[in-house]
Amino acid sequence: MPGGGSSDSASGSEVESLERTDPEFMERYLNFAYDDVIRQGAAEGEPLDDRTRFMAILATLLGCQGVDEFRDLLPAALNMGVTPVEAKEIVYQAVDYLGMGRVRPFLDVTNAVLAERGVKLPLPSQASTESTEESRLAGGTERQVEIFGERMRDFPNAGPADRRHINRWLAANCFGDYYTRGGLDNAQREMITFCYLAAQGGVEPQLIAHAGGNLRIGNDKAFLIKVVSACLPYIGYPRSLNALRCIDEAAKTQA
Repeated sequence: MPGGGSSDSASGSEVESLERTDPEFMERYLNFAYDDVIRQGAAEGEPLDDRTRFMAILATLLGCQGVDEFRDLLPAALNMGVTPVEAKEIVYQAVDYLGMGRVRPFLDVTNAVLAERGVKLPLPSQASTESTEESRLAGGTERQVEIFGERMRDFPNAGPADRRHINRWLAANCFGDYYTRGGLDNAQREMITFCYLAAQGGVEPQLIAHAGGNLRIGNDKAFLIKVVSACLPYIGYPRSLNALRCIDEAAKTQA
């Protein structure tokens, strides 16, 4: 494959089939995705390391519902240093941003790929909160404060009374059930959330908010642009350009 070899490319049977049926298209696509994009990252001085790049791509494929490409790229991601725990955490966290209806096929694919590689399932527990609402709410609120600032301290009790339960769920479920888990740190979790949102499109307010969260905890503007660049072949130009605009909007509020 251009620009990286079999371990750094989509080398599954579906790609091999396309190379037989659509050789001209695949030559252009692979030259772009595995040569132009990789060389641009290297030209920027501090490219994304392979593990981070593949974590971003896996999250992006969840966001755009690219389950076939996910199936092909997950083995390459594991070869490039993404651990089984990290892969599972990327899938688990997606449920709060995409819904179980869209994530279930990816969970099944991940389990199948890990089983094929001899990984014993279930993996060791990564939970750090108790199952009680109080524990989940407290842990989730702390994560929200760490990422978005002290203004999130009272978020579960803010807003109109008839929808305040959604705020509590956001703190206890989204952040308390997932962001408090081991396997990924806050910066990695905010990066993959940014990728879910950028890839699915139509959620620009949330994308701006999470671009801001990334900036606040150290994933700077240059890093986020590198993430968008790495993921562009999988989501196309319109959503990538939207993501860049949202980064710019978030950066204005951080200045």
